[in-house]
Amino acid sequence: MLLRRMFYPALYLKQVGSVVNCRVAQGVTSRPLPTVCCYRPPGKVQYEERNGSLHFQPCRHYGKAVPKKPDVPSQLDDLTPTMLKKEFVSVKLAEQTDGIVKKLLTLELASRKEKLEVKREELIDKVRKSPYDRSSSEVQIAVLTVKIRNLQEHLHKYPKDKSNKRRMLMAVDRRKKMLKNLRLTSYETFENVCQQLGIVYTFPPEYYRRVTRRWAAKKALCIKVFNEVKQKRLAEKRKLLDESSPKENSVLKEGTPI
Repeated sequence: MLLRRMFYPALYLKQVGSVVNCRVAQGVTSRPLPTVCCYRPPGKVQYEERNGSLHFQPCRHYGKAVPKKPDVPSQLDDLTPTMLKKEFVSVKLAEQTDGIVKKLLTLELASRKEKLEVKREELIDKVRKSPYDRSSSEVQIAVLTVKIRNLQEHLHKYPKDKSNKRRMLMAVDRRKKMLKNLRLTSYETFENVCQQLGIVYTFPPEYYRRVTRRWAAKKALCIKVFNEVKQKRLAEKRKLLDESSPKENSVLKEGTPI
């Protein structure tokens, strides 16, 4: 069936051509031949037989123009082409070179991966505690921020990439936990990190649970048991007060624990 669909246009054109040739050979040309349209695949041109010649007519109103998505500003836009790569920052002779060597050592001909490394080091320098700090919470948050923004730009261009979307959500959850812990331990450091990295911290939503019959019945039972236990304890306390001496009664009535 698939082969028949594939070769159907060619077979149909062959049949039409044979009919036309027979009519021309017999001399039956007193009246014009009827216009015959063959099978038209979607998105292709339309074939028509007119007066013994084959004409091509393009299909109209087939597809609509796809609207272009607005360009998202990249985190790499603020990197200048004259900046050195990560491995050549500490080399003093790299700044004195000229020509093609200078282009190879800078970001002018660098790949996206090399630009991300420079951006990562730039954000780490803003939040780290010391020149040798590579494992603190602030540094890890900066590294995750670069990764999240890079994946956001990628998903805006390729929204059906599910694996990278999962990686981005996992990185967002990890950064959220680290920001929450940093906020509880050192609030000033937390504010500084959010300000330097441009992070807007939002509080998680309140706990929400859908009310079901089972949950409502269980809650009503718990409330009933709590009230019965409370009444039982009050009765024991009153009984203890009645059995005690008047002096102890005065002490107990003032609010001393039993």
